[in-house]
Amino acid sequence: MSNIVDELVQDYIRSTLKESKTFLRELEEYADKNLVPIVHKEVAQLLKVLLKIHKPKKILEVGCAIGYSSMLFADTLDKNCEIITVERNEKMIEKAKENLKKYGFEDNIKILEGDAEEKLKEVEGSFDMIFLDAAKGQYKLFYDLVIDKLKTGGLLVSDNILYKGMVASDKYVIRRKKTIVKRMRSYLDYISNCDYLDTSLISIGDGVALSYKKY
Repeated sequence: MSNIVDELVQDYIRSTLKESKTFLRELEEYADKNLVPIVHKEVAQLLKVLLKIHKPKKILEVGCAIGYSSMLFADTLDKNCEIITVERNEKMIEKAKENLKKYGFEDNIKILEGDAEEKLKEVEGSFDMIFLDAAKGQYKLFYDLVIDKLKTGGLLVSDNILYKGMVASDKYVIRRKKTIVKRMRSYLDYISNCDYLDTSLISIGDGVALSYKKY
């Protein structure tokens, strides 16, 4: 139970989803078995719809893990895109590279290896979409490093923004997570009130923020 929505509602929403493609299902099974965090199934479906509408050509992702989201993006866009993703965990990088090769996405997805704070400074060019799915207490830091790289009319997607309900209510907060929760609340307050963004917070999965860059 994520504390985001009622478990019965969550189960119903998931029951409506089509079965994932074979390679995505294999990645989902690996992630479940090895406790690797990937986007929730209902969030993956939301992302697919957004991609079909927005049709981004260049995507920047912060937090690659085993490459699930990046490959979901590339597959949804029929590989008609360029994706740069950042990851610092060496085991995740090794597995992601293996997956990119295995499933034929090496030409579409480039992994920047190292700490996001340093690697994002090296990224050049502009992007149609940016996906934040890394350290939850560092979202504002990542935002400051990438927002100027997002085109006007671009989409910023921030995942896990309700953090098992802790961001929404103190009754869910675990003491050792207080700093992360405080920082995430500050981040959400910022992007919700920023003049050049239109932001919507959505209570599916572990919470998703969608931000449209107006100028």
